Amino acid sequence: MEILEPNLVGFTLVFSIIYLFGYLIIFKDWKEKVRPDASSCIMSLAHGTPAVILSIYSMLQTSFQNLDISIQNSPFQEVILEYSIAYFLVDLLHYLVFYPSDVLFIAHHLATLYVFLTCRFVVHHGGATLLGLLFLAEITSPCQNTWSLARYRKNKVPMAAKFYEKLSPLFYMFYSLVRGVLGPLFVYKMGLAFASGKADGVISRPMWISWMVVIVSAIFISILWISNLWIDFFRERLRKELKKCN
Repeated sequence: MEILEPNLVGFTLVFSIIYLFGYLIIFKDWKEKVRPDASSCIMSLAHGTPAVILSIYSMLQTSFQNLDISIQNSPFQEVILEYSIAYFLVDLLHYLVFYPSDVLFIAHHLATLYVFLTCRFVVHHGGATLLGLLFLAEITSPCQNTWSLARYRKNKVPMAAKFYEKLSPLFYMFYSLVRGVLGPLFVYKMGLAFASGKADGVISRPMWISWMVVIVSAIFISILWISNLWIDFFRERLRKELKKCN
């Protein structure tokens, strides 16, 4: 495995600089408790939006044949995979340094890296399919990171609190649609494509089964996360209504 791929090293350096720029300059006056998370959000924005655009361009190149797993990765697709690998490596380091006890997110990043790294450096197939998933995963990134930044400041900045209150239900609905409906539908079709034997000869059965386990687990965690946010949202609305009545 050529892990010291120049593109991968360069992208990792770029994401590291973005993170440090956020931590040391943009958010230097923020509370120490939220500075790492805010810096991670800036880095996530720098990854998510370009990743969506690049994935769309890649899908146009393959005529949207995202479920044809027999297609070998194109050089352009492998560059996009390296771009995302670099982001997850730096964000994983963020969790290991600041939140070493957050086993769930660390496991998520390690599992994602496993899928991307094996696709890029081991089997060299399945990139079109994974970029379809990357598109669905990152299309919510601008909204999610803006929502997160507002949440970090809502207790100190009234405008941030109002923005957070207005954005929350819109973000929850958008995220629920993508991660709760479109994502599972795509993964279901992906599983059918693997089971039909389309990957035979290019991706071994143990490999694609392990990919599916990782991807299905990530979908489940996303649904659980947004479900908890909806519960908190309606609980807070009920609390405010009861307060008005009293």
